[in-house]
Amino acid sequence: MYSRPIIGRLSSRLLERPTRIQILAGPRQVGKTTLIRQLLAERPVSSWLYIATDQPGRQTAASASLFPPQPTTQGMATSRGTAWLIDQWRDAEKAALAWHTGSQASATNTSFVFVIDEIQKIPQWSETIKGLWDRQIGEGEPIHLVLLGSSPLLMQHGLTESLAGRYEIISLPHWSFEEMNDAFGFTLDQYLYFGGFPGSAAYVHDESRWQSYVSQSLIEPNIERDILMMNRIVKPALLRQLFGVGCAYSAQIVSLDKTLGQLHDAGNVTTLSRYLELLGQAGLVIGLSKYSGHDIRRRKSPPKFQVLNTGLMSATGSHSFEEARADRSHWGRLVESAVGAHLLNTADGNTRIHYWREGTLEVDYVIEHRGKLTAIEVKSGKVSSQHRGLAEFSRRHNSCATLLVGSERLSVGEFLKFPAAHWAA
Repeated sequence: MYSRPIIGRLSSRLLERPTRIQILAGPRQVGKTTLIRQLLAERPVSSWLYIATDQPGRQTAASASLFPPQPTTQGMATSRGTAWLIDQWRDAEKAALAWHTGSQASATNTSFVFVIDEIQKIPQWSETIKGLWDRQIGEGEPIHLVLLGSSPLLMQHGLTESLAGRYEIISLPHWSFEEMNDAFGFTLDQYLYFGGFPGSAAYVHDESRWQSYVSQSLIEPNIERDILMMNRIVKPALLRQLFGVGCAYSAQIVSLDKTLGQLHDAGNVTTLSRYLELLGQAGLVIGLSKYSGHDIRRRKSPPKFQVLNTGLMSATGSHSFEEARADRSHWGRLVESAVGAHLLNTADGNTRIHYWREGTLEVDYVIEHRGKLTAIEVKSGKVSSQHRGLAEFSRRHNSCATLLVGSERLSVGEFLKFPAAHWAA
């Protein structure tokens, strides 16, 4: 079974003395639960407890070799609340005490790990976790607490000021080209079209089935459960239409005023801006802002629509794989969108991604990293000899580095091997 490289980061943290809650967050079906199960399976028996708020029972070391998915009980998630969570915590404390007093814990110097999956489904979970965590830290026998959430958006509803200073977030983004290539043998063209959805990899040779899977098992739950159920959305049809427009116009700069004219359920620019922010937080589509040294100009600039996984474009579009490759214009937008998605998915806390445009001059992406700038232009076909946008941006920002992705010197595949910060000047 393939393990994402990020598993090493969490594994190393669980070797430390527990001082912070570890939160594993990311879009749906990027492998959060699979990753934690792989990690737990390598730990000594009786050294961990795993529970999921939307499944009956719990999983312990006895089931570590199989980890069979348990059926969801109808209505169970909504019936579980603070009292249930406290009972689970007490059971974890008992299991931790038995582990820490055993000889194996002393020999391996391994702390007990308690994992709660889909924590955001428990009402007011953060306040309850705060009290339980502070108490056991004060008693001097802390356990490692790992919380999993099905999207960054859902976790933000619980990460209130009550948990300030008590947690660290490990973000799991959509899968990269190298991960899809290593795990499933994806070619670059396959990755550009089908994107980084590991659960759909088995269906890429049946495009109709692949499209249905992505639409029904990934897109719909993301919108319905992660956005509409967790936020007050006055115009849900407008949000869905905006998602469709964002996918159709990914890698293009579109004024929200003009976008309104394409939508059937009338709203206003403020509403669209909020909905676009929610779609981005859910790991679907964002609106990149124009690079400018002035924050007001950034906020007023028209957004550049950008999917966070090119599979969203293909699943909601009308091009088949072969049709997409034959359509030079469409394939160019897939390539550019893949580059943008890679930059956003791999950007760390010190890295911001923008675009730039003045009149007819444009730069596809601008990396802003610790005060340094890198301007990027993406080419999917024959590279022209003139790059006026890059030249003008570089003239205005003397220390700016420039990259031409898709050129003989830097192929798209090579670019996708490294995170955004690597390409910063």
